[in-house]
Amino acid sequence: MSTIIKSGGSLRGPQQVAFNLEDVTQQATKYLDKIRAQAAQIIADAQRQADAIRRQAEEEGRQAAMRAAEKVLDDKVGKRMQTLLPALQTVVNNIADAKQAWLGQWERSTVRLAAAIAGKVVRGKTPDLPEVTSKLVREALEMAAGSSQVRILLNPDDHETLQPNIARLTKELGRIGGAEILADSQITAGGCRVETLHGSIDQQFEAQLSRIEQELTRANDA
Repeated sequence: MSTIIKSGGSLRGPQQVAFNLEDVTQQATKYLDKIRAQAAQIIADAQRQADAIRRQAEEEGRQAAMRAAEKVLDDKVGKRMQTLLPALQTVVNNIADAKQAWLGQWERSTVRLAAAIAGKVVRGKTPDLPEVTSKLVREALEMAAGSSQVRILLNPDDHETLQPNIARLTKELGRIGGAEILADSQITAGGCRVETLHGSIDQQFEAQLSRIEQELTRANDA
């Protein structure tokens, strides 16, 4: 039931205003509902914004924390590396030196082994090749050319094997000065040593291989 409120019971005519309380109440209720809805929307928007701000703040905080942690880690690693770098450089240099030394030792060992093998091969062939000794004697005599006194030392076995050639060589050497060809047990088979007033020429295989070994080793060390 609607209620009509009249303004002033003693007033009449055009100045009278009638109020429908039920309509006013409904309008007020609608207005309040609208206000409540707007307030709820404002609160929801504020909540979403707050959540977004919170998430952004958390992300920024996380990123800031990560950057701070990375900086601390970089600083620690940098300081640690500054301490370790000299030691690491020393280790690297030591390894390089050790490698170079090992390579040098390996090359020298290889040269010595090759010389030893060559010596065994040559000595094994020498008994069957007496001309090798004659050739070495001639080479030594060529190097000793100009010396007035020459003495050639041969292994006793070679001295005996080469007797015909020794006699001829002695005769030829006698034309240019004093010369003699002697047996010497200190001389290895297949080799010889020529002695002059100015020094000696060692034509033994061991001496020749030693000279080759020294030259190869010197070349590798250069």
